[in-house]
Amino acid sequence: MKEKTSLLKRPGAQTFLASVFCALLGIVLGFFILLAMNPDHAFEGMFAILQNFFKYSGSSTTMMYYFGSTLVKSVPLILCAEAILFAYKAGLFNIGAAGQYTMGLLASLYTAIALQWNWFLCVLAAIVAGALWGFLAGFLKSKFNVNEVIAGIMLNWIALYLTNIVLGGEKVMDQSKSETYNLLSANKNAILPEFLKEAFGNNQYMTIAIPITIIVALLIMFVLNKTTFGYELKATGHNKDAAKYAGMNAQRNIILTLVISGAIAGMAASMYYLTGIEHYKIASSVPSMGFNGIAVAFLGGLNPLGAILAGFFVEYITLGGQYLNTTYFNPQVADLMVAIIIYLCGFVLFLKHVMNKVGKNKVVTAATNANAEEKEAK
Repeated sequence: MKEKTSLLKRPGAQTFLASVFCALLGIVLGFFILLAMNPDHAFEGMFAILQNFFKYSGSSTTMMYYFGSTLVKSVPLILCAEAILFAYKAGLFNIGAAGQYTMGLLASLYTAIALQWNWFLCVLAAIVAGALWGFLAGFLKSKFNVNEVIAGIMLNWIALYLTNIVLGGEKVMDQSKSETYNLLSANKNAILPEFLKEAFGNNQYMTIAIPITIIVALLIMFVLNKTTFGYELKATGHNKDAAKYAGMNAQRNIILTLVISGAIAGMAASMYYLTGIEHYKIASSVPSMGFNGIAVAFLGGLNPLGAILAGFFVEYITLGGQYLNTTYFNPQVADLMVAIIIYLCGFVLFLKHVMNKVGKNKVVTAATNANAEEKEAK
């Protein structure tokens, strides 16, 4: 008879429980921060953050509009997390996702505004740009054994300065406002096609970016778990020499892993900026999406579908800070709370290890008791 697997020993349940615990712990610690800042209004402040767009529950149209905006703003974060977890599953730490995202931003906006391309070609340009940036890190790793973390960090800053130079030109940027031209007026054809706009309170930013994000997550799951190609990528990442002796092309697989990861990160930027929801301004630091994606990937338990929920949750808390009463609190308290949750993400794998240990101890104890009972019976 097949033994029943304990709930704590099931990988899916472990991931879910560990992620929920870290998220709740982050919220609790955030509440203590609110208490320290203004104890009289701490409950009010926490309720405002957690309520978010439910504040408009009296008007379903308004509530759905802001719900849609939260979905749109969570898309780039989710896709960056997908890019990072794809590389991580293959044994590589793609900290260069921020630079690949930036290159996707550069390619999508330049082709949309300066070259007047349509949305499909702009997305394709972003994917190619991100893939190229991933290729550089993969090439350095496979040919010269340069650590992908070092290469990724250097490429992040190169991408940022290159983007500032190119998008800072008159063809793309409105010099009077120091931001890129409004995409709707500059090139309407570059806007992504609408998706369920009416269902989300006529939110003009609801586009096919939403279903594409889900499709990407499902494809990653399929490729990594159901294909020979995915198996080879994971094998190469975990042990390059063993993969080589098994007849696999280790160098090619390392490059391909980072190319695919970079392509997803590059696409993330196009799925955001081609909605027209935000303009690009000259920046002094690399976009945070690539770095926050690391935390979201771990908070989601390195599961493509889990990353979707984790990304939405992080963005939900972040945007909830906008509803704080600025008389009593700084809206950046929500960002601080997210930072705490991000820090706690590092404990997800640790908690899974603890649950495995607890489950193992229970099995050992049960086996010992069964042996003792059997001896007594004899």
